[in-house]
Amino acid sequence: MPIMPGTRELGPDNASLRIETKRGGAAAKAGHDLVIEVRSWQATLVIGEDPAESSLVLNADAGSMEVLEGTGGIMALTDEDRVEIKKTLEEEVIEPGPVEFRSTRMTPTEDGQHLEVSGELEMNGKTHPLDFELDPGTEGALSGTATLKQSDWGIEPYSGLFGTLKVKDQVEVVGKATLS
Repeated sequence: MPIMPGTRELGPDNASLRIETKRGGAAAKAGHDLVIEVRSWQATLVIGEDPAESSLVLNADAGSMEVLEGTGGIMALTDEDRVEIKKTLEEEVIEPGPVEFRSTRMTPTEDGQHLEVSGELEMNGKTHPLDFELDPGTEGALSGTATLKQSDWGIEPYSGLFGTLKVKDQVEVVGKATLS
């Protein structure tokens, strides 16, 4: 079902923005695949009658990330682990600060059921192109997943246990909303 024209304001009150990490390295079984929620962000989605009138602008605070869950690992993720991961994120992975995405083009797919979004993501003082699809679902649902390579933005993926446990360089950023 195509997205109906209009302007929508999105944020933590009516949508979610999450980062999903995967583990790697010789000691990968010891670590956790993480789901990290961005708690402070806002986006404006404009769907025009003409695709050239459509746009997406998203602003987020990298310092507002909170670990929601961790799967895998030898032991379950504790609240203390979550606090330590947040501290590590801010001190060793990405400094708290602004993250901004601005679309440069939004076009319907050939079947007209999805929107291909192209734009630029500015994060950690670097700007690079980013492409992904927005997928409308039933009853106003909308989702999109973008795959990022952290090192493209100067982010050193986390590594522990003398380099034998690593967060993979590619992470997925998943947004979900229900449009009114």
